[in-house]
Amino acid sequence: MMMSEEFLQFIWKNTLFASQGLKTTDGRELVILSPGKLNTDAGPDFFNASVKIGETLWAGNVEVHLRSSDWLLHGHQSDGAYNNVVLHVVLENDKPISLPNGNVLPVFVLRVDTNMLENYNELLAQHTWPACSRSISMVDEIYRMVAFDALLVERLNEKTVGIEKLLNDNRNNWNETFHQLLARNFGFKTNGLPFEMLARCTPLSVLAKHKHNLFQLEALLFGQSGLLNEELLGDDYYLNLREEYSYFARKYGLKGMEGYLWKFMRLRPANFPTLRIAQFAALVFKSESLLSKLVEESALDKIIDFFDVKASPYWDTHYRFSLPSPQGEKNLGMASRNNIIINTVAPFLFLYGERNNIALLKQRALELLEALPAEHNSVISRWNEVGIQAHNAFDSQALIQLKNRYCEPTKCLQCMLSTKVISR
Repeated sequence: MMMSEEFLQFIWKNTLFASQGLKTTDGRELVILSPGKLNTDAGPDFFNASVKIGETLWAGNVEVHLRSSDWLLHGHQSDGAYNNVVLHVVLENDKPISLPNGNVLPVFVLRVDTNMLENYNELLAQHTWPACSRSISMVDEIYRMVAFDALLVERLNEKTVGIEKLLNDNRNNWNETFHQLLARNFGFKTNGLPFEMLARCTPLSVLAKHKHNLFQLEALLFGQSGLLNEELLGDDYYLNLREEYSYFARKYGLKGMEGYLWKFMRLRPANFPTLRIAQFAALVFKSESLLSKLVEESALDKIIDFFDVKASPYWDTHYRFSLPSPQGEKNLGMASRNNIIINTVAPFLFLYGERNNIALLKQRALELLEALPAEHNSVISRWNEVGIQAHNAFDSQALIQLKNRYCEPTKCLQCMLSTKVISR
C-alpha cells in the first residue's frame, strides 16, 4: 500500500488516530490540544499547534515526515523557519534530530489505521470522478450539508475575486462593474468573453443617454459588437441600425469589436448572440437603477421579474439578421433568468455585502440560491448517478465546486467528504 507524507498530514490534521494515552518516543505524556493549521506554503507543515508534552504546554509549529531523518534530507537543519517546531510527527523514528539550541526535537510516532490507508489507495486507483462514487452516498446527510455550506461559500469567494478585479479596473464603479458582469452572463459560456468585451467598449454612461429608445440601444450594442459589419446588404432593419450606429460612433468616438469574435456554431438559435444582444438591449431599456433595486429587493419572484424581458418585435421572426424564422416572441426564458441570478446576482450581492459590511446582503445571496431550483447539467447528472441529489441551486453550486476543485484534481485529502469516506 502506498504511504505518503501528504497522507500523514491528513491523519494528523483531522486527528484520525487514538488520542488517549499518547507518548513521545522518550516516554513523556503527549496531549494534543490543537494539531495546528495546515501550511500550504514554504515552512513547517502546521502552524500554531498546541500540545502538552510532559508538564510543559507548547505553542508552535509541527513538522510531519515519513521518517525523522527526512528532516536532514530536506535541509530543515539550516532553515531558520523550522527553529520553533515543537513536535516532529513521523511514521518511523530512525534518527534523533537536534534543534540549533542543542535540544533534541520531541518525536511522536503516528500509528496509521491500515483500513484508512486502504480506503485512500482505493480512491487513488479510480480513473473517473468522483473517486468515492461507491461510498460517498453513505456519508451522513447532516455532514454533507455542513460540507455543502463550506463549498458554496468557497465558490462564492472564488467568483468574487474575478468581480473585484473587474471592480478595480472600473475604479470602484459598482454600476459599471455590474453592467459588465451581467453582460458576460448573457453570453453564457460560449460567448461570455465577447459579451464582456461588448460591455467594456460600450460604457453604461453612453447607453444611459438612450435608455428610453430601444432602437437606439440596439443600434449602439449591435454596432459596437461588430455584427453590423458582416455584410454590405441586409434587410431594412439591419440597414437602419447600421445608419443609426454610424451617427453615434462619430458622436461619441466609439470603437467597436470585430464581428468574428462571436460564435454561432453548435448553438441553439435561442442562444445566438444576435438574439442575446437584442434581449440585453431590452433589459437596459426596461431597467432603471437595476443594481439599486437588487440591493433593496429581497423577494425572489420580484428579482426574477427584473429579468423578464423580450427582444424587440423584429426578433419575433428572426434569430439572425436578414434570415426570417417562424413567428414567436423571443423572451428570456426562466432557466436563463435563474442562471443570471445564480451566476451574477448572488455573487455580486455577496461581494457588495462583504465590501460594504452589510451581512444581510451576504445572507440574502445564500437565500436566493436556496430558493432557486438546482441547475441541470452534466456535472449534476453525474452526482445524481452516484446518489447525491441537489435539492436547489445552493446544492448544485456546491457540487460544481466539489467537482472542479477537489474531484478533478484528485484532492481527496483536502475534501471534507473524502475525510469521512477514508475514515469510515
